Amino acid sequence: MDRIPQELALDILSRLPIPSLVQSKSVCQDWRTLTHDQLLVNKHFKQMVENDPSFILQIMGYSIQNQLYFGDLSSDPNDGNVTMIAKKLTIPPLLNFHLVSSCNGLLLLRSTHPSFELCIYNPFTRDYIELPKLSHHDGVRGFGFDPTTKKYKVVEISYKRTTPFTFSHRVVRFGMRRSHQTETSSSSLIESEVHILTVGSPTWRNLGCFPFRFMWQKSQVLVNRKLHWRTTTNLIMSFDLSTEQFKEVPRPDVITSNSDRRFHELVILRGCLSAVSFDGNNQELEIWVMKEYAVKDSWVKQFNIGAYVPKIFQSNYQCHSSSNSRFYLPKNCIQVLCLLRNGGLLLQYGNKAIVFYDSHCRTFQDIQVTFEGISSCFTAVAHVASLNSTDTFVDA
Repeated sequence: MDRIPQELALDILSRLPIPSLVQSKSVCQDWRTLTHDQLLVNKHFKQMVENDPSFILQIMGYSIQNQLYFGDLSSDPNDGNVTMIAKKLTIPPLLNFHLVSSCNGLLLLRSTHPSFELCIYNPFTRDYIELPKLSHHDGVRGFGFDPTTKKYKVVEISYKRTTPFTFSHRVVRFGMRRSHQTETSSSSLIESEVHILTVGSPTWRNLGCFPFRFMWQKSQVLVNRKLHWRTTTNLIMSFDLSTEQFKEVPRPDVITSNSDRRFHELVILRGCLSAVSFDGNNQELEIWVMKEYAVKDSWVKQFNIGAYVPKIFQSNYQCHSSSNSRFYLPKNCIQVLCLLRNGGLLLQYGNKAIVFYDSHCRTFQDIQVTFEGISSCFTAVAHVASLNSTDTFVDA
């Protein structure tokens, strides 16, 4: 390594998957120093953007729930079959945890530790930091990078009911017009209390309340340096990590609060905000892509995907016909993971199967996932290893 120019050595290392980079830290002190070089980190994640997305998988099972894997996709040039090799990652010394989201390779983990609930883990350096604890635990969370302060931020939104008088008084902090549609009951309103933590700060800040209830989402939706959620009233709301303000994002015309077609989830497809929906009969999955951020007319229906039952469900439930897919695979069991460079989509069904959908031929292919160190197949939740900014990276 001493004979190779440092710039060339960094370029070579940047092309390695995260598990190999972690292992390279143990070779010698020089290599360990290189793995902490800011230039290497930026180069590595730029390589991730140019290639197909990477995945972090958490195994879901009573005896092995504290295991994380790095999913590496590969395809056979002869038959075109896609496979995924899941390599085991070193995890922080926590009794129990759940993978919440990721940003720039950093993982936000929810822990059952008595002194803290959240921590940020860097699988690249194996370092982690504990975040201050909040008094409540319910709600949704977001994790992202603020380019103005060069800091990472964690957002937590919890819910409670309040009287209309108290609600309308406190919501002014967000500058929301009262003409916005809100969620009501006969005697009270849903109030979303918003807390934010700048990573490195000792305390959370209370930003006040917000007149919507957000739907929980499986994966991070961070586009244009803004976090995004869908509400129970079928709206798309963004949270700007710099201004710390909420704003409504225009939705496709086909999605309205009065129609049978509603959002299933929000996702990121090759850097674009995208909305996944089903019709009222749950027959076909539609994916709408916002080609130009915040421009309503730029929404385009890019995919229309029919029903499919992966083989693992066919064998478990003796289901041999896609006509039964609605019964065995309701819409909330299907997650859109990412769009590949070849135009195909990766879909996850019921945390048990990952499927490749060829958008050109309109065919499905079950992807075999091989877990390093595990002899049989276990239920896993896949998270796309998101890259939202390469401005900085912290040694968590």
